[in-house]
Amino acid sequence: MSGGSRIPGFYRLSLSERRELIAGRTGVDIDALTRALAGGGLHVSVAEKVVENVLGTYGLPFGIALNVRINGRDRLVPMVVEEPSVVAAASNAARMVRASGGFFAETTESLMIGQVQLTGIARPAFALRALEAGSAELLELAARSVPGLLARGGGPRKIEIRDLGQGMVVLHVLVDCQDAMGANLVNTIAEAVGPRAAELAGAELGLRILSNLCDRRRVKVSCRVHATELGLRRTGDGASESPPGSSSVPASTQGGPSIVDAIVAASRFAEADPYRAATHNKGIMNGVDAVVIATGNDFRAVEAGAHAYAAHSGVYRPLAVWRRDGQDLVGELEMPLALGIVGGTLRIHPTAQLALAILGVETASELSLVAASVGLASNLAALRALATEGIQRGHMSLHARSVAVAVGALGEEVERVAENLSREGGVTREAAERILATLRTED
Repeated sequence: MSGGSRIPGFYRLSLSERRELIAGRTGVDIDALTRALAGGGLHVSVAEKVVENVLGTYGLPFGIALNVRINGRDRLVPMVVEEPSVVAAASNAARMVRASGGFFAETTESLMIGQVQLTGIARPAFALRALEAGSAELLELAARSVPGLLARGGGPRKIEIRDLGQGMVVLHVLVDCQDAMGANLVNTIAEAVGPRAAELAGAELGLRILSNLCDRRRVKVSCRVHATELGLRRTGDGASESPPGSSSVPASTQGGPSIVDAIVAASRFAEADPYRAATHNKGIMNGVDAVVIATGNDFRAVEAGAHAYAAHSGVYRPLAVWRRDGQDLVGELEMPLALGIVGGTLRIHPTAQLALAILGVETASELSLVAASVGLASNLAALRALATEGIQRGHMSLHARSVAVAVGALGEEVERVAENLSREGGVTREAAERILATLRTED
């Protein structure tokens, strides 16, 4: 990517100017970019072959998170999300992190889990010994069922066996899916292995399916934020890449060191209380899901895995924690994340293909690092807002624009109505209609 991911004033550009700039920086052909974004990118003739009972397609905004630097490399990150403030907040938080080097991310193992349920076992100890002794045979059966994956360097790697009690044993096949998310591959393997596993164990064959708690395919992200970057800035002092709605009040109102302590306190609240942890993690998933959807991946699977992992200790806990280190704020996130850059929706959805081209990722692991980093940025932005002016100020400022559009404001009227709504402090349809009528009368 030429020029980097920092683009001050990006939101002020026209739609066509933004497209041309992103195309130029990422090397994506501008005509291909325009076609991929037309009408939501998926023609109804294709959509009706994807799911059932199709009437049409449903569009969501496709935005770009700026300022993101991961492991020393800049990324312009596509995000598909309907919630105001998410893209702006992630961009603003990434700018703060950028000053101390950006995000540092790594993957652990990259293995998916296929489960084979075995029930009605009268002699569990015998069944466990038989399955362990037959693990090489089972791995061979698994490998023969996915020759294409083997050819790409992936395949089944290990058998693990768990006794769940009450005559039930579950056999796990750990699978390296390479650059695929891997659901279909893992399910194929589980079904291939199942009958022989049941025979070995003297059991009845139960379910054969992947697990979305992919705790053997995790991502770890960390970042450091200087206290001076957290101090709330006046408009125009360097945060101009964040549109109206991002946090902006006089720096004298909130100092960076006090914000560090407030964010750490908010993190400890989430660590102590699952009710708060759920919302804390939702803020992380605002960023993660937006990248997952943009790239044509399964956000329901990602959500299921993330929340299951958050509760794996027996208590639901935050996926990211924040601590003070000297004068700096340090954040760490760890979560399971199974994404793909081949197969599935990617085969047919031009906008998902465009998103990957803009990102410039070459492996599924790279994509996971990006999504998790944007998740940590989103968490930072939410905690900073909560710790200072409250979450609603920025959110409602952008919501005001949506309300202005809903009542019929056009062109420059949208910003004028939104500004008046924000000034009045009540973002309602009735107030927007009144303001719009007054503006048109004055003009």
